[in-house]
Amino acid sequence: MKLFCVFYILAALSLPGISKAADATNSTDTASLDPAHLTATAPETFRVLFKTTKGDFQVEVTRSLAPNGADRFYNLVRSGYFTDVAFFRVVPGFMCQFGIHGDPSVSGKWRDANIMDDPVKGSNTRGAITFATAGPNTRTTQLFINYGNNSGLDGQGFAPFGKVIQGMDVVDKLYSEYGDGAPYGHGPDQNRVQMEGNAYLKKDFPNLDYIKSASLVIYTPPAVK
Repeated sequence: MKLFCVFYILAALSLPGISKAADATNSTDTASLDPAHLTATAPETFRVLFKTTKGDFQVEVTRSLAPNGADRFYNLVRSGYFTDVAFFRVVPGFMCQFGIHGDPSVSGKWRDANIMDDPVKGSNTRGAITFATAGPNTRTTQLFINYGNNSGLDGQGFAPFGKVIQGMDVVDKLYSEYGDGAPYGHGPDQNRVQMEGNAYLKKDFPNLDYIKSASLVIYTPPAVK
């Protein structure tokens, strides 16, 4: 299970002005969500607007921080992968996790589509977005946004590739009453999410928040002087 062993250990130790978003390649056609065809190189800097059931937030990605992670995220966004994807694990003060597709036939395609690790150049501070992992070179589609300063993850290979630049208050409000997954909380079982998708989540965890869409944002990066 992605991220679980490390996060459990750590847990025991302890919008206005959003730019217009447009991406003609976004699609909800599951036939287009094939990892073998989603391998484009991301721009050096890009932004993504997430529309969720709690409101909107925006992420800025810096590819140089983690090129493999940034490229995977870019391709997931462009394909429309995140539409109707749940924030299935929300732990206040720690992080919110998402990225398992609601259609098991899609999540099955991505389960073994691992990308190579990136050296950790950033830090898992508040608002940083990072891929979850089950060990070396196992990143696929699951991500988390840090609620607090989780810099202890930096030395364990969790490489941030961007950060929330607008709407962190929305991220803070994502439904969290279910807490962590069993046995540390009453949240969803990741294996069942993988196998049963949103049918399981919407039946047994009806209050979870979801991503309505994630789209590339049209903006002009600042000039390099």
